[in-house]
Amino acid sequence: MLIISYDISDDKVRTRFSKFLSKHGYRLQYSVFRIKNSDRHLEIIIQQIKDHFMKKFKESDSIMIYPVDESKMLQFGYSNHEDEDMIIVV
Repeated sequence: MLIISYDISDDKVRTRFSKFLSKHGYRLQYSVFRIKNSDRHLEIIIQQIKDHFMKKFKESDSIMIYPVDESKMLQFGYSNHEDEDMIIVV
């Protein structure tokens, strides 16, 4: 699993990035997404960031990608998406 967090100041770029991420996973918090991990997903995401988003970044913008071992993850509270199946079409 991947956790992707972003801080993008431009509204249009931020909206485009969140729509892009929603094709690969689902939103945990406003600027945090959970993505089912595979090497191919990670390659696609990194390439899209490099090709389409990095050139539009300002100095304060950032994207952080965290690989997470689900067996070691702690979760508290309630998640609306936890039991939903996810289908990804590429």
